[in-house]
Amino acid sequence: MTPDHGELLYEGKAKRVFALPDPGQVLVEYKNDATAFNAQKKAQLEDKGRLNCQISARLFELLAVAGIPTHYVGLAGETWMVVQRVEIIPLEVVLRNIATGSLCRQTPIAQGTQLDPPLLDLYYKDDALGDPLLTDARVRLLGVADEARLSAIEQLARRVNGLLLAFFDAIDLQLVDFKLEMGLNAAGDLLLADEISPDTCRLWDRRTGDVDDRILDKDRFRKDLGGVMEAYGEVLKRVQASTSNPVNCL
Repeated sequence: MTPDHGELLYEGKAKRVFALPDPGQVLVEYKNDATAFNAQKKAQLEDKGRLNCQISARLFELLAVAGIPTHYVGLAGETWMVVQRVEIIPLEVVLRNIATGSLCRQTPIAQGTQLDPPLLDLYYKDDALGDPLLTDARVRLLGVADEARLSAIEQLARRVNGLLLAFFDAIDLQLVDFKLEMGLNAAGDLLLADEISPDTCRLWDRRTGDVDDRILDKDRFRKDLGGVMEAYGEVLKRVQASTSNPVNCL
C-alpha cells in the first residue's frame, strides 16, 4: 500500500523523495532499480527496494540506540521510510577497512590488505563529474565544508564504522568498505542520511572462503555473478536475527 504523500521532490537512482504535511519530514520510497558504473549498467531487480529499506531501517535504529544522530524517523511500509528533511552535503564519505575495488586499481596496495587505521576517502557528489575523489584542499576550495564541519563528518563516520564493524562481525559478515552520506536538518544538526544497505556496503560472508560466493552486496550485480537478491536476502535475515526488536513503524 502506498502511504499518503505530497509532491515528488527528488528522484535518484535508487529512491524517490516525496513531501509530507510536516515540512521537517519527507517520505522516501526505495526502488527496485539497480545501477552500477555511474548508471551505465542498469536493471530492475524484484524486491530490491524492500530488502534495502528493511535493512537500512534496522541499521539506522541500531546506530540511533548507540547515540548516532540519523535522519531516520520510522517505516511507513515495506518500501517506504519517513526521515527528517535534510540538506545533503555533497560529499560521499567512504570508509575502507580492507583494500579492494578502486583503491587497488589506483594504488599498488594489494587486494585484501587490512587497513589500520581504516582509510576515509571523500568524493564530490556529482554524477556528471563522475563523483571525483577530493583532497581536503579541494573540499575547502569548493566551499563544501569548513574545517570544523569536515572534522565533525570524519568523527561521525569513524564512529559509525566502529559500530558497524562490530555488529556485522557478530553475524559473520565482514564490512569491507561502505559509503555514507550526511546532511543538515532545519536546526543545523549533522545527521547520517541516505541508506545503509548492500547497495552502499561491501559485505563478505565469513562462512565461506570462496572469493565469489562470499560477496553479499552490489558487487554481485557489478560483476554479473548472479544471485543478487538472494545475497541481499541473506543479509536481511542475519540483520533481523540480530536485531530482534521490531523496527519503528509509523
